[in-house]
Amino acid sequence: MAKTEKKVLVTGGAGFIGSHLCRELLAEGNKVTCLDNLLTGSIENINALLDHPNFKFIFHDVTIPIEVEVDEIYNLACPASPVHYQYDPVRTIRTSVLGAMNVLELAKKTNAKVLQASTSEVYGDPAVHPQVEEYWGNVNPIGVRSCYDEGKRCAETLFFDYFRQYGVDIKVIRIFNTYGPNMHPEDGRVISNFIVQALKGEGISIYGNGDQTRSFCFVDDLVNGMMKMMNTDNLQGPINLGNPQEFTILELADKVIQITESSSQLQFNPLPLDDPKQRKPNINEAKTKLGWTPNVFLEEGLKETIKYFEDKLSKDKGVVLHKFIL
Repeated sequence: MAKTEKKVLVTGGAGFIGSHLCRELLAEGNKVTCLDNLLTGSIENINALLDHPNFKFIFHDVTIPIEVEVDEIYNLACPASPVHYQYDPVRTIRTSVLGAMNVLELAKKTNAKVLQASTSEVYGDPAVHPQVEEYWGNVNPIGVRSCYDEGKRCAETLFFDYFRQYGVDIKVIRIFNTYGPNMHPEDGRVISNFIVQALKGEGISIYGNGDQTRSFCFVDDLVNGMMKMMNTDNLQGPINLGNPQEFTILELADKVIQITESSSQLQFNPLPLDDPKQRKPNINEAKTKLGWTPNVFLEEGLKETIKYFEDKLSKDKGVVLHKFIL
C-alpha cells in the first residue's frame, strides 16, 4: 500500500537538525513547510531543497502565531548551543515557551500531531547516571544556562497540559548531544569547536580537566528516531534519543586530532558555570517502544562531519587546513 502524503511543518527547519529532518521527510514523499527566522539557521542548509516541488520555506518567528494547513508539526525552533542561547536569554525563553504554545494551538486547531524537540539539558547536572526519563533533573533555575534548560522544561509542561486538557496528540523527545554536517562552525558545541580548531591548527579548547563525559549521536540516527516517534501511535513520551556510548572530552579531542592528523595542542580553560559533569542517555524506552537504536559509531560520524567542515572552511580564503583522509 502506498504511503499517504502528509503536510508537515518543521519549525527551525533551516537549522542543523531541522534541515536533515526536512530532507528525510521529503524523501518519504511528504509536503514539507520549513519555518525559520534564520537567527541561528541558514538558507545554505536547505539550498538543495528549495527547488523541490513539495518544499516550501517561510521566513517567520515561531513566537508569532501562524496558520497553515498541516497534519504533523515538528517543533525544533530554539537556539540550541550555549553561545547562541545565552546571547539573548530572554529571547531564548520566549522562543521555547511562546513557540511551544503557538505550535500547540495550531495543532489543536488542525487536529495535527505535534512533536516537541526537548533536550537532555532538562536533566541539568544529573545525580542519576545514565539518565532515564523518570528522572526529574538537577537544574539551576537562575543560572546562565537556565534560559534554555528551564525554557525547554516549561515547553514540556505545556505539551503535557495540552494533551491532558485538550487532547492534543503530542510527542516529546529529549535529544542528547548530536553532531553531523550542517553544524554551525561557530556554535560553540564541543564537536564543532574541536573540528574547526583542529582543521585550522589552533589550540583545542578543553574546559575543566576534560574528564567530563558526553554521548554523541550522529544526526541521521537522531532524525530516524524522531520520525519513528512521530509515526508511533498512542505514545506521548518523553523518550530519550541519543547514543549511549560515553566518551570523556579528552577522548573526543584525541579522536578529532587523530582523524584530522592535526598538530593542534590541548588548551585548558576554566569550566563554565553549571556545565554537566556527565551526560549519557538510557535508551531502553526508545528500544522497546520505537524499535530504535543508533547505528553510526563515533569515528564514522566524525569522519563525515570533518569532511563537511573541511569543505566549508576551504571556501574561506587564507585558511590553511590540515590534511584529511577518509
